[in-house]
Amino acid sequence: MEKTVHISTKNGPKVPGEPTKTGTSMVDTAASAVQSFAPINQIHQHLCAFHFYAYDMTRQVEAHHFCGHINEDMRQCLIYDGPDANARLIGLEYIVTEKLFMTLPDDEKKLWHTHEWEVKGGFLFMPGVPEAIQRQDLEKVAKTYGKVYHFWQVDKGHDLPIGLPNIMMAVTRDGQLYPEMIKETEKHFGVSMEKERESRAYMKGPDHGIHPLANGGGKGLKLEVREVDIKPVESVPRVFV
Repeated sequence: MEKTVHISTKNGPKVPGEPTKTGTSMVDTAASAVQSFAPINQIHQHLCAFHFYAYDMTRQVEAHHFCGHINEDMRQCLIYDGPDANARLIGLEYIVTEKLFMTLPDDEKKLWHTHEWEVKGGFLFMPGVPEAIQRQDLEKVAKTYGKVYHFWQVDKGHDLPIGLPNIMMAVTRDGQLYPEMIKETEKHFGVSMEKERESRAYMKGPDHGIHPLANGGGKGLKLEVREVDIKPVESVPRVFV
């Protein structure tokens, strides 16, 4: 039987619910005038890339990362299914340098993926930013590792975030991404991934090479729910009614 292929390069179906009312918008406007959005204001770049489910490479998603540095060795990214104002928040990614990655326990390392081929292959780019400027940062990104979870299965057309979070991975060689997905993204953003690949050929990955435990250690990964006893606080013997 032919396997169903799920790819997503566009915003999914409309989220159910009533349109935002004027009163709600007025409250939002008033709150935004006095509140600080310091964490959000640290976002300084938009990266477009592709993720696939760590247990099913046939399910591929165009992922728009809006990232900010915590320090020189770590950045954190909110991931949306598109670059527009109505895009849905579908996941998050932590990106660390090789130095920090090497401090992680071995069981943790398999949850992280490499960015070397994603960058050098031209599959990760900054929409609208001249390539010469992009390369100054992407040289660093090519050496990093990322840990990413998606909470919204937009590739299946879900109109709400249903199910468990999913560990996602990134491309590590040619042939993993569907050509139609690449072409659609190139057309949308006016980029040539083949051209970007040629201009990035000089870039290097992690100084010590790709760690063998990264990228799932070469195996698929999937989260599952397991029922366990919950330890309550002493003053409340019953956790749930």
